[in-house]
Amino acid sequence: EIGMGLTGFGVFFLFFGMILFFDKALLAIGNVLFVAGLSFVIGLERTFRFFFQKHKMKATGFFLGGVLIVLIGWPLIGMVLEIYGFFLLFRGFFPVVIGFIRRVPVLGYLLNLPGISSLVDKVGESNNMV
Repeated sequence: EIGMGLTGFGVFFLFFGMILFFDKALLAIGNVLFVAGLSFVIGLERTFRFFFQKHKMKATGFFLGGVLIVLIGWPLIGMVLEIYGFFLLFRGFFPVVIGFIRRVPVLGYLLNLPGISSLVDKVGESNNMV
């Protein structure tokens, strides 16, 4: 429960920091809370193993490098690197998430609209499973 709360607050602070024109303090707090919450949810050892798998080192480098750059004080560049690293790290989860969202009543309808459906299908056809 604590881990989910920390992760939720981390996502909230990241979103709020981006809305407020990449406020570096909010983004730094959001990054720290997100990583801490992830560690609480799945455990320290599993978090370490997830981030430092041999085939995910590039993604981990971009993600953690982006966190470091945000903490240094360059929020825009850091967030671009973080987002790229995040998509590389979690691309194996996207098909599962998209399949779940398609079963949600309103969101499923939106994802099945003609223009959005083809884009969502491309994002959801990841061959790299985690």
